[in-house]
Amino acid sequence: MHPGPRRNNEKPKNFGISMKRLFKELSHFRKFIYIAFIFAIVSSILSIISPNYLSKLTDEITTGLTPDKTYIETISNDITDNIKNINVTDIMLDTSISNEDKIKFTQVMASMSTTNSENMDINELVNNLKEIPPDSIKNLIEPKMKMDNIKKITLILIILYLISALLSFFESLLMAYVSNEFGNELRKRIVLKINKLPLKYFDSHEIGDTLSRITNDVDTITQSMNQSFSTLVSSITLLVGTIIMMIITNGTMALTAVVSSIIGFVLMILILSKSQRYFNERQIELGKLNSHIEETYSGLLVVKTYNGKNICDKEFDRLNESVYKANFMSQFLSSLMQPLMGFIGNFGYVCVCVVGAVLTMNGTITFGVIVAFMTYIRMFTSPLSQIAQAFTSLQSAGAASDRVFEFIDEKEMEDESKLTDSLPIKEAKGYFEFKNIKFGYNDDKIIIKNFNAKAKPGEKIAIVGPTGAGKTTMVNLLMKFYNINDGDITIDNHSIKNLKRENIHKLFTMVLQDTWLFNGTLRENIVFNREGVSDEQVMKACDAVGLTHFVNTLQDGLDTIISDNSEVSAGQKQLITIARGMIEDAPFLILDEATSNVDTRTEEQVQKAMDKLMENRTSFIIAHRLSTIKNADLILVMNEGNIIEQGTHEELLKKNGFYAKLYNSQFEL
Repeated sequence: MHPGPRRNNEKPKNFGISMKRLFKELSHFRKFIYIAFIFAIVSSILSIISPNYLSKLTDEITTGLTPDKTYIETISNDITDNIKNINVTDIMLDTSISNEDKIKFTQVMASMSTTNSENMDINELVNNLKEIPPDSIKNLIEPKMKMDNIKKITLILIILYLISALLSFFESLLMAYVSNEFGNELRKRIVLKINKLPLKYFDSHEIGDTLSRITNDVDTITQSMNQSFSTLVSSITLLVGTIIMMIITNGTMALTAVVSSIIGFVLMILILSKSQRYFNERQIELGKLNSHIEETYSGLLVVKTYNGKNICDKEFDRLNESVYKANFMSQFLSSLMQPLMGFIGNFGYVCVCVVGAVLTMNGTITFGVIVAFMTYIRMFTSPLSQIAQAFTSLQSAGAASDRVFEFIDEKEMEDESKLTDSLPIKEAKGYFEFKNIKFGYNDDKIIIKNFNAKAKPGEKIAIVGPTGAGKTTMVNLLMKFYNINDGDITIDNHSIKNLKRENIHKLFTMVLQDTWLFNGTLRENIVFNREGVSDEQVMKACDAVGLTHFVNTLQDGLDTIISDNSEVSAGQKQLITIARGMIEDAPFLILDEATSNVDTRTEEQVQKAMDKLMENRTSFIIAHRLSTIKNADLILVMNEGNIIEQGTHEELLKKNGFYAKLYNSQFEL
């Protein structure tokens, strides 16, 4: 098969364009996304409101721990006035007063005489007053908690935190659903896309790179969506709401918090602008690495045979180093966010505490405001870190979505929904005509220049020629894997241009040189995509191609699990694919070097089976071993894209031309 055009290096796209396309693709999930966003916003708003109630709770507790100042001045003045009228000598001589109380009274009088009660420290005054009976004074001024208010505020806080947590939980649940459903949908679209892409795409793209888009890139998109979308919305809401609440609470403290954190914004923008290209490079280099690994392991036998381990290892090391560098730089730059935001947060804490202490001493704010702002500063810096992480994750999603959507946007095979012509299998006879066929994998390089041939029902048409002559290309055109540039191919006077590909494929049984087995039972591999096939029919096909002995040697017979990597010889794989072809009861047959992997003795047996299979079927046989096509009704000799000779085996040998030289070269030493 034509190797295809030279592969071009992929270029990363603009982040904004990538995100715009990703949001567009999420259109039918918008209802769930909007609900999740609403939950995230409301949850953030509740979190923003909570510090105000926390401030009230702190002030309520602080007030309860502080002596009641309301009565202190009155009591102090009354005591001072009464003390002036007290005869200390009478008290000291009063035998009804204990010596202990007399000593305490003397100490209180001494302290009050040396200190103005108005300037006395409140705690000191209270302690002094506690020493003086009666107990009613103590009960009047000692600290008291207003438990009803505290319980009310505590209950409100619990409700706010609980509702916020529940909304956050449901928001996470919705985004998990959206991201996984979107990933599931993307994989389905990719699988459908694969079946709509022409062979030209697979000829020009590495298999490993395509697999990387289906697996790694889709997983990156889903994980990033789950981690980033709602986080970004809630973080922005939290950031904006926190700023507003800080300004409402106290402008000076708000300015302190914002200024101390503004540097985080600047550094975050600088880092994000530098890291985007590394996320794109990481996805591209990872695809190249996967391609190399897939190619190496699929051709491991060749690598070992030609001692190619060193060169493969060097190429792996080179690609792995590229992945490492791109991944290191992207992760390094993104990992700077966490310590940077941690420093900004701690710096903000210090600034808020210092400024808050000064304002409290001046009586501008209460201690509860400081507590609220300590919560606000955490709520203010945390969204910065979360926004940075969300953007980092979205950068990965943008790079991955570029590759996935690039694959989805690939040009598909021509739409055949308007084609109405059809050729039912039961009505197919086998008249084929190739009319002035011209074709090239690239428009500037035509490889099939002027191909003309005819085939009648039941004929065996052999196509021979040197490598690169265009033999397999003709089969690809016949199967409509590629569209011809000029000319036409007709089947029973039906132009393949007017027949749907599915219709054409049902008309042919195709046995290729390259064997393909999937992971499943031997029966499933032989019966592939056919329904209602009995074990008797399967064993009959196996017997026809000489596979019965192999089946009998297997422990579970037809139920034995095999795959392309099983310990099954190349010849046995070929026989399994031939048996699969015999089960497919189509009117036409294509054999592309179908006996190339079997030994001479088996080849004779397979050839007999093939002769039986080809009875009453128009068959096209591509062969390099010319001994296998001696009994062909017509041999087309191709060279450089043209038919240079045609006829039976004997006729071509008598001409002593190109075919004769090609045939005789098999026996030369």
